[in-house]
Parts: sequence; structure tokens; C-alpha cells
Amino acid sequence: MRLAQVLFTQGFGTRRVCAGLIAGGLVALHGRTADDPDEDVATEGLVFTVQGRTWEFHESALVLLNKPAGYECSQKPKHHPSVLSLLPAPLRTRGLQPVGRLDEDTTGVLLLTDDGALIHRLTSPKHHVPKVYEVTAKHPVDARQVERLLAGVVLDDDPKPVQAAACVATGEHTLQLTLTEGKYHQVKRMLAAVGNRCEGLHRSAIGELTLADGPPAGLWRWVSAAERAALLAR
Repeated sequence: MRLAQVLFTQGFGTRRVCAGLIAGGLVALHGRTADDPDEDVATEGLVFTVQGRTWEFHESALVLLNKPAGYECSQKPKHHPSVLSLLPAPLRTRGLQPVGRLDEDTTGVLLLTDDGALIHRLTSPKHHVPKVYEVTAKHPVDARQVERLLAGVVLDDDPKPVQAAACVATGEHTLQLTLTEGKYHQVKRMLAAVGNRCEGLHRSAIGELTLADGPPAGLWRWVSAAERAALLAR
């Protein structure tokens, strides 16, 4: 692929802007300044720098963001900044979108991608991608509430019961809840259905992806090819 096209596909601007970055000596390949926009480049495993920032080539982008509280999962937020503002400009230019949504007060693992088919696959309940939530409840969590969440509760917009794939009390006011679907405000509504109230919510995992190795709150990292394959294997 031509070097200018590489930069264009990775979100560094229009083709003219990308060619200008290269001609201006602002792009480096393999430790050398690249000044020819038409240079043919192998993209597999490609790492390059633009204005001193190292960048990996990804045909389709998939990143993991450690979402902090106070951000909306929307391109057009109403009351809080968008989670997209936490991403660098090239990823925003590529049009990354959240895979599902977390409420503005919910923290933790959030995936974003520019691959529409991947969004559909990862959010479809038939693929059973588990999502693990750490819940802080207003009232004490008892065994009966856990049993009901596992057996299934009816939400007000759907007569079909929804149930947790796994649920365990982790403290007097805390529980860990695993879901394989993503209805609107599902965790909060499920907790309300068993007579409790969600006071705090953190998503600790999607599939095998966790925050055990970072990134810190408000930062992001690439999802590796192996991690992507594991998500799609479900």
C-alpha cells in the first residue's frame, strides 16, 4: 500500500494532508524519515511514527477503553463529554463507535471499533459474549435476590424473563453479575426487579478482556489479534 494511503486509512487526515505530513518529514518508518508519499509499504505488522508518535497499522481498529465516570457513550452527548474525546484524533477520524453502551456513571471495560459487522457480532445475544459487572447495591444483598437474578426477572418492556448467566454476592452490599445480553439499563433494572437499587456499577470484563493489565481509567489500548480471535470464537 502507498504510504500516503496507509496514513489515510489510519485516520491521519485527508489524502492531501497525509501526503503533506510525509513530504514535510513528519513520518518515520523503521527508524528513518520517510519522505515519499508513493513509497510502497507492507502493512502486516507495520509500526510507524507520525510527528513523533508511534502508531500500529490496523486494517480495522478495535480498542479497549477503561471508561471513567462522567462520560457518555455517544457521538452527540447531551450532558457530559463523549467517551470519544478520550481517544486520539486518528481514532476519532476513523469513526470508532462503542460496542454497546455504558451509562455516564458506569465505569470499566468499553470496546470501540470502526467495524460495523464486529459491533453486531459482539452485541448479539446469540453469540453469548459474557459481560461481568461489579455492582454496589443500596440495600443488603441476600440469597433470595441472587436466586431470583439467576432464575430470571421480568423487566417492564419485555414479558420474557431475563436472567444472569452468573451471580454471586461478594459482600453485604455488593455482587458480581454476568450477563450475555445488553438491554437498556439492564443491570439497574434487574436489581430493581428484585427489590434493591444499584448505587454503583463497574464492568470488569467482556469475554476474556479485563483491566488486570490496564490501562488506567481514562486511557485505552489496542485489542490484540489473539484477544480479538478469542472474542469472535464464541
